[in-house]
Amino acid sequence: MSSPQQLDELLGEGSEINIVCHNNPDPDCLASALALGRIAAAAGIDNRHILYSGDISHQQNRAFVNLLDIDLQPFDVEAIQNRQPDSLLAFVDHSIPGENNRVPSDTNVDIVIDHHPAKDVDARFVDHREEVGAAATILTEYVRAFDIELDTDLATALLFAIRSDTLDFLRGATPEEYDAAGHLHEYADQEMLRQLSTPSITGGTLDAISSAIDNRKAIDAVLISHLGRTSERDALPQAVDYLVRLEGVQTAIVFGIVDDAIHVSARSPDPRVHVGNVLNDAFEDVGSGGGHHDVAGGEIPLGIVADYTSDDAQLLDMLEQIITARLVAELNLSEDDD
Repeated sequence: MSSPQQLDELLGEGSEINIVCHNNPDPDCLASALALGRIAAAAGIDNRHILYSGDISHQQNRAFVNLLDIDLQPFDVEAIQNRQPDSLLAFVDHSIPGENNRVPSDTNVDIVIDHHPAKDVDARFVDHREEVGAAATILTEYVRAFDIELDTDLATALLFAIRSDTLDFLRGATPEEYDAAGHLHEYADQEMLRQLSTPSITGGTLDAISSAIDNRKAIDAVLISHLGRTSERDALPQAVDYLVRLEGVQTAIVFGIVDDAIHVSARSPDPRVHVGNVLNDAFEDVGSGGGHHDVAGGEIPLGIVADYTSDDAQLLDMLEQIITARLVAELNLSEDDD
């Protein structure tokens, strides 16, 4: 039985589907959730929910939700734990309960469609392809297989998601991305794509990126920086995307305090470095980290020092020393070389 047939058979058992996005969902996750919702609707499921936790703070992600009018609902753990037998639970663009989501780790998942590196993915239906550049590429295949009507919003969402996750086909793009994009292009709204590609930037994001630039420290071809305490979580990937372009830098890692956790974002075009493994190995005993060889992220709860706000400079100085030391050790660097 083919994957589309297996998915269709499983959806036929359900009267409700809860599609859970990962924390702070990006366009790839949101477009994939939108597409799976359309597929579920075609399979006869009328009760559909796209759930998320965290924040949609990146200006591009906010524009994506607003322009495409995506109906998102806050994640409710009780609705997940107490669902009826015919209520299906799906993950898109992530795969493991409790990792980059607030789903309890012992929760049974029905559907997983993902492209991120992960071990022991367990669900009744799994399509996990690490070699593919975007989850939206996989969902585009299913949209085509199920002959779902490609209206402008769905086509625009999927095409922008593929472009966004592959940096306009410059990062991790495969022939599958080009094939999916070619199919979606004629249905997509080109003006909306332009609007999504050039959203306005907040003053808080600009200040955070400026702090990351000022606090940068280079060791060999590795740059490590922090942007302090910020409410702009998505300033981290924007800052690291900017800093990795600095001449002589092969790997860039930026961290910052957001609410009660330290968030880390990493980029590395260096084929000798797998930043997903670096962050996982550096922080797995105190938090979580992982991703692809060239793009990764992590989160470390602040724990007992979360309320320590009387002297942020002292706290940041302490965290910078600890995090830098872990990264230096994991990357086999010598701080004497900076």
